[in-house]
Parts: sequence; C-alpha cells; structure tokens
Amino acid sequence: MKFEAVNYGDSALAKRYGVTRYPAIFVDDVLVAKPKDFGFYGKGEGAGDGRYTPFKSVASHERFRSDLTRMIELVLGGRQAEARAQGAPTDTAAELLALPDFRVTTLDGNTWSTADRGGRVVLVEFWATWCPPCRGTLGWLAQLRKKYGDRLTVVALAVESEEADVRRVRDELALPLEWAMATPDIARAFGDVTSVPTLFVFDGQGRAAKAFYGAPPELHRDAEAAVEGALRPLVQ
Repeated sequence: MKFEAVNYGDSALAKRYGVTRYPAIFVDDVLVAKPKDFGFYGKGEGAGDGRYTPFKSVASHERFRSDLTRMIELVLGGRQAEARAQGAPTDTAAELLALPDFRVTTLDGNTWSTADRGGRVVLVEFWATWCPPCRGTLGWLAQLRKKYGDRLTVVALAVESEEADVRRVRDELALPLEWAMATPDIARAFGDVTSVPTLFVFDGQGRAAKAFYGAPPELHRDAEAAVEGALRPLVQ
C-alpha cells in the first residue's frame, strides 16, 4: 500500500461516486464512508443518524475502525467485489444548482439577502478565524471585488468562530466584503459545510457556476476562470 495525496476537487474517485463534500474515506477504489456517515448532512440527504454518529463517542470510533480495518483486509486479499458490497451506499446529496435563499445581518449592521444580488455574480465564501489559508483567500477575493467592481458581490460567512474574533479579522483586513456570521441553517442550505475555505460561485441569474473546497494551489486560477465565465453573459 502507499499514501497518495490528491486535490479533493479533482479527485476522480469523488467524481465517480458523486461525493462533493468531505470527509470521505476510500480504500483503493472502494467507498468506505461518506460525510453523512459522520453526521454531516447535505442538501437532499435527509435526516437520521449516520453510521458513525456521534463521532466523538468511543463506540463510534471503534465501529469506524473496525469497518475500515475489514475493508483494508478485503482489498489486500483481492476481494474487491466483496468490499464494494459492504461499502457505503453511493446515493449522494443533490448538487447545489442555484444560490440558496438566505438573509444575514452583516457585521456592519446592514442586511444582505439573496434578493439583494441585483443581477450580480455572487461569491459565497465560508471561512473560519482559526483557518490560516482562509485569510489569503479572503484577501484574494477582495482583489477580485476591486477588479470587477459592482458586477461582483462577495459574501464572507464565518463558521465555527466567535463573533468578536471575526470582527477583529474584519478590522485587521479591512476588505470590501459582505462580512457576516453563518448560521447552521445557512450552512445546510449550501449542502452542509464540512471544510474551510469553501467557495461557491453563482452567475448573474443565481445559477451555480462552480464550487471549490479547500485551498489547493490552483484555487485562484480556477476560481477566477469560473468568475469570468459567470460574468461573461453580463458584458455581452
């Protein structure tokens, strides 16, 4: 066996199984567990306990460890068909097709909602104060905002962060973004957010153009290409 690190967004396995979020666990090409198994429920996946929830419990850890060990042994023994039969079911959440309907009170005390997009391309960035790559991404998004002007709106939604810390980061960076705290309902509307940074791009009609998970080296290049593609109909 070998360890191999890949960009999740470009993972052939994730695309094959339609897994658009993580954590997702594979052994070779066998899907062992997907986000819902750990309690991360996305749009269209329904409710109910996952196989390893609550994951903080010792019993859930042991159950996951046992299942993962069994899968490794089956694959190493050349019994891939049996491993696939015992793996996670491959039904997945429906893909996010449009900008969800949501409303937030920004840290400046204003209100921003989906209805306020005014035909602009909208970027929604989920980030956290404890995430080092997030600050670089926020700075780059502000550059895009300045470059494309009023044709673009960037909404920066903080998760798993204290509001006082979020305000401190906002004041330090002083960037032209719509700063707000994300609520659990908003995160679920976007298919549940299980990693940061997570960036969604929506065109002027509110249609989903692209989603980016994490901060791979190609993020800025690929995301700006998606933004330019979303902006193109606005300049024709």
